[in-house]
Amino acid sequence: MSFSPPGTSVGPDRRDEDALRDRVARELDRARRRTRHLTEAVDDGDLRRQHSPLMSPLVWDLAHVGSQEELWLVRDVGGRVPLRPDIDDLYDAFRHARADRPALPLLSPVEARGYVASVRAKVLDVLAGVPLRGRRLVADGFAFGMIVQHEQQHDETMLATHQLRSGEPVLTAPPVPGPSVPPGPDEVLVPAGTFTMGTSVEPWALDNERPGHPVRVPAFHLDTKAVTNARFVEFIEDGGYERPELWSEEGWAACLASALRAPLFWRRDGDGRWWRRVFGRWEPVSPEEPVVHVSFHEAEAFATWCGRRLPTEAEWERAARFDPRSGETRRYPWGDEAPTDRHANLGQRHLRPAPAGAFPAGTSPLGVHQLLGDVWEWTSTPFRGYPGFAAFPYREYSEVFFGEEYRVLRGGSFGTDHAVARATFRNWDYPGRRQIFAGFRCARDASPEEVD
Repeated sequence: MSFSPPGTSVGPDRRDEDALRDRVARELDRARRRTRHLTEAVDDGDLRRQHSPLMSPLVWDLAHVGSQEELWLVRDVGGRVPLRPDIDDLYDAFRHARADRPALPLLSPVEARGYVASVRAKVLDVLAGVPLRGRRLVADGFAFGMIVQHEQQHDETMLATHQLRSGEPVLTAPPVPGPSVPPGPDEVLVPAGTFTMGTSVEPWALDNERPGHPVRVPAFHLDTKAVTNARFVEFIEDGGYERPELWSEEGWAACLASALRAPLFWRRDGDGRWWRRVFGRWEPVSPEEPVVHVSFHEAEAFATWCGRRLPTEAEWERAARFDPRSGETRRYPWGDEAPTDRHANLGQRHLRPAPAGAFPAGTSPLGVHQLLGDVWEWTSTPFRGYPGFAAFPYREYSEVFFGEEYRVLRGGSFGTDHAVARATFRNWDYPGRRQIFAGFRCARDASPEEVD
């Protein structure tokens, strides 16, 4: 199906519009099934509990998903009478810090489930009748796509809460596939050039991905795979957490303040072996899997240790989207086809990152593995708007976060859904955060001799 960019008044014909409604309904249902899985895996007491001051109780996330859906799709798009205006403030993420949310008069698990079900029934009724054209908010189903992505993003947040919870394991998944192709060289040369960064045509792209604009990137080398646990252990064993010269001033202060010695959820036994807690289960650290649950500061220190650096956001996107054979900028590393299970490790299908070479269909033309899925990848770039940025449909999604205090992450993790995981999607967080499913790969400048 072809889509016109949001903001245009030219919509699909009736047949295309019906197909778009079907797609929206499927995506809404798919997101809700994941939400139910994450919230029904634990009892009501666990839903109310705060497992970390960095995270909300799961029951808050559940009702917040419904509240946003009501605000945008029932009230704004549908023009319907509000269902629960009395709880708007409770589930406004900007009114209450995560650490304070357990003390709020939140809906009970039973009430929250009933509320989100009632909202969804109204939304499906709205979807059946509203034209998906004309007004920018509804053109190409944008508002519905925004809500799908919002729920999937909260599902990943709830998955991170599951990783933080104590108690018996409740989530299961099949093991990750092993490498089916050799990972090849450790790095590739990404040639200099100008490419279109961001997008002006992706119908469900969010405001911080817009507009598409030309960016010139000098030649650089990029790792063909994310840094593995084995490589990170080498950093640890070489005193990486004890050498201030490897860290930025801010990073070293964070390292000392939090007494960092290893990635989050790692511990070493009496025999010197490293173990990692994965959704309630302790297991030996897998050497070939990408390291996960490391902060920007840890990633930056590692890169300094091995004589490299973190890629810029523009470098990451050029490597993920540039096709040297055609010279074109693509939607995904493998082309324009939407992600499938062959391309990337997404959607909490395996509950862990996969080793390089496990998804050869997702390899970029330059030979870079798994740029989408597995682990979010820290970049060196602060989160800012692109030239020509315009907040839409509200400032609080992106604009209020612009500034030096956040760093951009790219690519998605094993917990990111394919509705979100596109090569233009931008995530951001504080550089000290470690509970997110974040890792990294390294880059280095190309010398004139290497370019010629």
